[in-house]
Amino acid sequence: MKKLIIMLSTALMLGGIASAQKIAFEEYDLDNGMHVILHNDPSAPVVVTSVMYHVGSKDETPDRTGFAHFFEHLLFEGTENIKRGEWFKIVTSNGGINNANTSDDRTYYYEVFPSNNLELALWMESERLMHPVINKIGVDTQNGVIKEEKRSRYDNQPYGNIIGAVKENMFKNHPYRWTTIGSMEHLDAATLEEFQAFNKKFYIPNNAVLVVAGDFEKNKAKEWIQKYFGSIQKGKEIKKQIFTEEPITQTIRATYEDSNIQIPMVVATYRTPSMKTRDARVLDLISSYLSDGKSSKLYKKIVDEKKMALQIDAVGFSQEDYGMYILYGLPMGKHTSADLIKEVDEEIVKIQTELISEKDFQKLKNTFDNRFVNKNGNLEGIAENLATYYLLYGDVNLINTEIDLFHSITREEIRDVANKYLNPNQRLILDYVPSKAEARN
Repeated sequence: MKKLIIMLSTALMLGGIASAQKIAFEEYDLDNGMHVILHNDPSAPVVVTSVMYHVGSKDETPDRTGFAHFFEHLLFEGTENIKRGEWFKIVTSNGGINNANTSDDRTYYYEVFPSNNLELALWMESERLMHPVINKIGVDTQNGVIKEEKRSRYDNQPYGNIIGAVKENMFKNHPYRWTTIGSMEHLDAATLEEFQAFNKKFYIPNNAVLVVAGDFEKNKAKEWIQKYFGSIQKGKEIKKQIFTEEPITQTIRATYEDSNIQIPMVVATYRTPSMKTRDARVLDLISSYLSDGKSSKLYKKIVDEKKMALQIDAVGFSQEDYGMYILYGLPMGKHTSADLIKEVDEEIVKIQTELISEKDFQKLKNTFDNRFVNKNGNLEGIAENLATYYLLYGDVNLINTEIDLFHSITREEIRDVANKYLNPNQRLILDYVPSKAEARN
């Protein structure tokens, strides 16, 4: 079986490489509102079947956080026709692999099978949607699993709560202010009826996109999709609440104590616009220029040349409503957090007042060209990208054309957008420090 999975993974990587530059697809809607996207690639005998639901942690209420991530786990518990504990056994015994993930904006499930098991994959995903079993034993089991995940990945992990500390300070109204894993107290307090109501509201065909990518016969795939998904009842229309944040006009200062660390970290975070905007793409270029890898301006200056920090890095949170650009560094020796922020600010001012060089600009273009190719370099990535561009961007063909948007960005735009979003009065400065109790011990 291990050899089967290795062979499947290899085929998955090979499949799609030849078509990475141009992704052909067909899309249509079922009568129940489920959107379907088909991408045919016969270069390897592999097929990816995935469903993305437009539900994430932002669709929760402040007193019941963590539900979307909880359902990522819970909907593997079993269905009316798949006994509890059998899901993964069915997948692996048929030469497949599967997984799921949740963000603030959506939840994504997928299976990768040899091509002759497409019907099985479609049936399993339709079962997850139509016949999930949500009962006390499943809820209690996954509650324990998620508590262990939170302990290992957040509470007991050095610097594990940085994102949570940043989010709660950056957002006051928007549900982005809590983490995807949510509150264990909220999950403990929730009733079985609340979990069942959440499922009934969000896990419906008209809140989802089904993607089939790989080696399959199109007419047969359509026949099976209609057979397994077509009869599922359309759900009640979901009216998404719109949350807005006031602009940050004065530096937010905050401190978070972590008992798992000994070296303090400084975090500078800027709120950025929706990932669907042109400005967000310009900011992607800026963040790459400043902090992407060891050849970036900040790493070369602060770590390599001045040796002021053990590490300087950044992460960009591209999200449906708002994003974040999070810079973080570990001061070294006699240098302080304030010293690192001063160096960061100097580099940002250069972008705001001077055009970046033609050489650096071309390097950026090359970097993003390479990312674009790699992003669509295997079937698994293509399937997720097709779902994402439909569900979150509203334009599936961005899988082919988004790179053109990056190519159209000018050096002048980079300067102007840096001036618009990356100013000291528009950010959070978070001192992420060892806990005082730990320091005294």
